[in-house]
Amino acid sequence: MKPPQFEYAAPATLPEALALLAHPDGDAKPLAGGQSLMPVLAFRLASPRLLVDLRLLQGMDRIEVDASGVRMGAKVRWRDIERDARLKTALPLMAEAIGHVAHYQIRNRGTVGGSLAHADPAAELPGIAVACDATIEIASTRGSRSVAAADFFEGALTTVLQPDELITAITFPAWPAGRASAFEELARRHGDFAMAGTAVWFDLDTAGRAMNTHIGVIGASDRPRRLAAAEAKLDGQVIDAQSIGEAACAAAGACDPADDLHASAAYRRNLVGVLVERALARALAGTKGSGTAINRSGESH
Repeated sequence: MKPPQFEYAAPATLPEALALLAHPDGDAKPLAGGQSLMPVLAFRLASPRLLVDLRLLQGMDRIEVDASGVRMGAKVRWRDIERDARLKTALPLMAEAIGHVAHYQIRNRGTVGGSLAHADPAAELPGIAVACDATIEIASTRGSRSVAAADFFEGALTTVLQPDELITAITFPAWPAGRASAFEELARRHGDFAMAGTAVWFDLDTAGRAMNTHIGVIGASDRPRRLAAAEAKLDGQVIDAQSIGEAACAAAGACDPADDLHASAAYRRNLVGVLVERALARALAGTKGSGTAINRSGESH
C-alpha cells in the first residue's frame, strides 16, 4: 500500500521542529528512523498533514557516558549502541539486549526516540528503560520536562507524549561495578518482537544478600512493567535456587498477558516465569565468575 499525501519539512534546529509540531491543527508527526511510522502510514493507520523530518537536527545523536550515568539523544540509532563498547560496563543490560532488536537493516535506521514514542509493549528499549529507572526528556514550545520511564508508558502504543512534544533524550542512572544483571527474551524468529522478555538486576550486600532488585518484563502486558511481587521474593535474601524459583513463580503470577495469534495468555505467563528464572540464574553466575546455571530443582548444570 501507499501512504496518504502529506506535506514535508526538514527543520534545521530543535526550536524550528517544535514550532512545526505546535501547529494549531495538531496534525504533524516527527520522522526520525521511520521504522515504525512508515509502515503505519503505508497501512493508512495514520494520515498526518505534515511530516517533520528530524535528520538535520544537531546534537541529538550522541551517547554520553560519565559518572552520573548514560545519556542517549533521541536520534541515537541501534547501530550506534551496538558499536559503543563503553555500554558493556556503563549499561550492560542495554548492551546485551541490543542484539535482540529486530534485524540489521532496522537497527541501521531505527532510533531510540522512535522506539520510546511508538511504545510497543514487546519492544526491548522501553523494557530496559523501565527496569533501569531511566528518565525521558521531552521538549515543546511550552518548555521541557522529564518523565520517569515507569510513568511514560500508559498502554499499548500509548504514552504521556502530547502531539506538540518531542522526545529529546533518555538518561540512565550510573551503573555500579559488581551489579548483577541479565536479559532474556523469546521470539518466534530471531529479530521478531518478543513473545515475552525480562531484564533483571540486583546488588549484593556484604553478607551476599540481594538488595535493590529490579525485575522488568516486556511482551506480557500492555506496557513494560516491573514486577514488585517477584522483586520482594529476592530483596534481603541470599540468591539461590530456592529464592530464584520463588521469584520466577511470583513473576509468572504477577503478569496479565492477553491471548493472540502468537501465543496464549497461559503460555506467555509460564514463559515469563521461565525467562525470569534463567535471567536470575545467569546474573547470579556472573557474580561468581562462572557459567553455573541453577534450575528449578536446585541442581547445578
